[in-house]
Amino acid sequence: MNDLKPIRNDDDYEDALLLLKQLWGAKDGSPEGDKLDILATLIDAYEAGRYPIDLPDPIDAILFRMEQQGLARKDLEPILGSRGRVAEILNRKRALSLDMIRRLHEHLDIPLDILIQPIRGRKAA
Repeated sequence: MNDLKPIRNDDDYEDALLLLKQLWGAKDGSPEGDKLDILATLIDAYEAGRYPIDLPDPIDAILFRMEQQGLARKDLEPILGSRGRVAEILNRKRALSLDMIRRLHEHLDIPLDILIQPIRGRKAA
């Protein structure tokens, strides 16, 4: 394992990917398998820092969950309020309140870190 080192730049990253290909398929628990596990962790950490993935927009997340669960706008009324309020939120004309965020998290199981983000495309009040 003496050839493993931190991945600090794109050249190190390319070298790590080449080594990963060489080690791919190594048996779990073997020295090569252990090296593969460590190398995969190093690559994952580098990629997470270099190529972060943005969280989805709160409204997109709500719409996605509605589609997954076969929900209609009317089904959001107990969570968000009146029919007009639901429309304002889904049309990006009104921000989510803290209470709405809590209820959406509780009832639709949407992660809080997604719901607390600013809504994209919404003009500041």
